Amino acid sequence: MITCGIEIKSSEVILCLLSKQDGLFQIADCRQTRHTLNNPNDSESLRKFQFMLKKLFEDYKVKRAVIRERPTKGKFAGASVGFKIEAAIQLIDNVQVDLFSGAKTKDILQHNPMPIPFKATGLRAFQEGAFTVAYAALSEHITEA
Repeated sequence: MITCGIEIKSSEVILCLLSKQDGLFQIADCRQTRHTLNNPNDSESLRKFQFMLKKLFEDYKVKRAVIRERPTKGKFAGASVGFKIEAAIQLIDNVQVDLFSGAKTKDILQHNPMPIPFKATGLRAFQEGAFTVAYAALSEHITEA
């Protein structure tokens, strides 16, 4: 099962496709790891953005998307555009969408540390948040056992 880790920054989503089979993690290639919502106030633009992500999920057979949750209040609160993007992703059919808070991710990583440093993955530096949340999602069941 391929899981898509998603980090939302401003009006952009950063993606990382990760799967786990027989205890081994595999990073899947993705045709585009960044997608920008160009005009967040236009409903047609939001529909196109959602359709593009839905098509990407279908093409790569993504069954689960995990979004790195952003706080709604405080100094590090997410912007309204980010929450529009989050809602658009959550409304995509045939994909289970979960939100992982920083505390939940940290707890899972504490019990299941990454087997290799992020730099050894071959991913771009901006994908680290998306990779981390995808890894945590795939390692979550190990923690619960």
